[in-house]
Amino acid sequence: MKRIEHREETWAFPFVEYSCEEKSGKLPLIIQLHGAGERGCGKEDLDKVDVHGFSKYLQDAEHNCIVIMPQCPPETFWAARVESIAAFIEQLIQEYDIDEDRVYLTGLSMGGYGTWYTAMARPDLFAAIAPVCGGGMAWNAGVLTMPIWVFHGAEDEVVSVNQSDEMVEKLKGLQADVTYTRLDGVRHGVWDHTYGKELMEWLLSKKRTGK
Repeated sequence: MKRIEHREETWAFPFVEYSCEEKSGKLPLIIQLHGAGERGCGKEDLDKVDVHGFSKYLQDAEHNCIVIMPQCPPETFWAARVESIAAFIEQLIQEYDIDEDRVYLTGLSMGGYGTWYTAMARPDLFAAIAPVCGGGMAWNAGVLTMPIWVFHGAEDEVVSVNQSDEMVEKLKGLQADVTYTRLDGVRHGVWDHTYGKELMEWLLSKKRTGK
């Protein structure tokens, strides 16, 4: 897929875009939120958002979609920028002529938290989400009506696997559409086992069923 860097001040965040070479119809949109170590100002350091996640896979893959990787500013974190993330996504939907029923959110570590928190604040936006080694607010899990695929390493030394365990247990109790990949022997870098063809195709197979 084609990679483009965006630093225009008209956007809430600088971002890296991966887009298909030949676009057909209204496209699905995948937003990927990075971890704490990839924060920056979007100038010389925007390529940090490419360190983890779908980037390596997308260098050689082609999907009829757009993948957007925004960069969180220093001194803050995604869960504190939920309103800005939602506004950013709404702007992308308008300017990229996105299929509003096929918008997806994923993120790792700090971005995993951002995925949970943003989806809870705006569940109407997403057809599916995939939080990776993050955590949310289990007491508020009932607002999540979209399919969810959760990933966490059982030996995570940075974000306790209990964070995902708690969310998944609550969701299962609510009969939610949730899948949990809890990898034994894997530490914080569970994203190395996560972002590839299987997750990409799973996301793109989902459509929003209600607003």
